[in-house]
Amino acid sequence: MLALLHTSPLHIPVFDALRDEDHPGLELRHVVAPELLARARREGPEAVAPEVTAALERAAADGVRALLCTCSTIGEVAERAADSVGVPIVRGDRPMATAAVTAGPRIAVLATVESTLAPTLALLEDEARRADRPIRARVQVVADAWTRFEAGDLEECARLVAAAADTVTDADVIVLAQASMAPAQRLTTTTVPILSSPRPGLAAAAHAAG
Repeated sequence: MLALLHTSPLHIPVFDALRDEDHPGLELRHVVAPELLARARREGPEAVAPEVTAALERAAADGVRALLCTCSTIGEVAERAADSVGVPIVRGDRPMATAAVTAGPRIAVLATVESTLAPTLALLEDEARRADRPIRARVQVVADAWTRFEAGDLEECARLVAAAADTVTDADVIVLAQASMAPAQRLTTTTVPILSSPRPGLAAAAHAAG
């Protein structure tokens, strides 16, 4: 069994569909805590580290074999809780970051909330150090996309993200920093490769769960 920590209930059908496509038979347990992202946006990810650890510990107590944090804003603090929790914790955007560093040094990062930028850039730098590859990352917050996502207008959120991605030309790869942005991949026309986190993140967590 794999537990997933989300900060929006809208992620549940996305990961259920990916499970059905790629990992049939894998049992998922969804834990949704939107208050973690709300507070992290106001006060920073470190402010919610104790609450993130507590949420992961509660999920682990139910007998899961691994945990997946799907929120990029709190991914770093979730990853650090592994020793306390006692089961593997997969940061959902790390496999994407690994692939981005491999793709080339010029990385364009798109996000829909400001709070995601610093954790994502730190993650990319960490993966670059591990791979001994220099990178030059630049960031852009897609205006109004998060407002549309929170309102449940996923198609308009995806359209806005795709439009922003299509303006990127001088990059080796485009990183969609949040799991909620993944649907934009099917709407883009850019020739620059685009990476999102849900599919590779779930694959890494499924592997960790055995």
